[in-house]
Amino acid sequence: MGELHVNMHVTLDGVITANGGPTEVDGDFPYAGWEWPYGDEEHGARLLEIVEGSDALLLGRVTYDIFRAYWPGKTDRIGTLFERVPKYVASRGEPELSWQGTTQIRDVATEVRALRERHEQTQTWGSSDLLQTLLAEGLVDVINLWTYPIVLGMGGHVFPAGTVATRFALEEPAMTYPSGVVLLRYRRLDGLPETGRAPGA
Repeated sequence: MGELHVNMHVTLDGVITANGGPTEVDGDFPYAGWEWPYGDEEHGARLLEIVEGSDALLLGRVTYDIFRAYWPGKTDRIGTLFERVPKYVASRGEPELSWQGTTQIRDVATEVRALRERHEQTQTWGSSDLLQTLLAEGLVDVINLWTYPIVLGMGGHVFPAGTVATRFALEEPAMTYPSGVVLLRYRRLDGLPETGRAPGA
């Protein structure tokens, strides 16, 4: 069976809102585009390597609309890959499926399980709502947290209140980049988080 890998760009205080720039959904969020000052060659090369490890793309409705507006027609390596691989948008509504190779998913629990059987590695990007559903259904294999050295104090969080309790193990040593970005790669473990007491408590 294939795997589902999640990629999230996140601040030190866990914010993910408008990392790539302003969108209609984010309104007048004052720090839109906060990830861009931290790009560097090493960071970009690792991001590209991770993207090229996938053979399918799973997106929430909002992220799909952002990607659909930007990536079609791009001829760089990421744009070429995104154009080539099957794309799936998780939505119970009526998304505009104008990006070539897109299929709508209405039942995440059932249909994403089927994706993991058809594809070696499906990747999803940037949707906290979709991530919460995938975690609740036990469908996440690896989560890549691209962590940026800033605190915003506002915005939506990668793990909001109500996120299902989940255990992870470090997939590989943390990778640090000249800009201060740290990549933390975690593999989901079965079972609830363990607890304990300090010695002598």
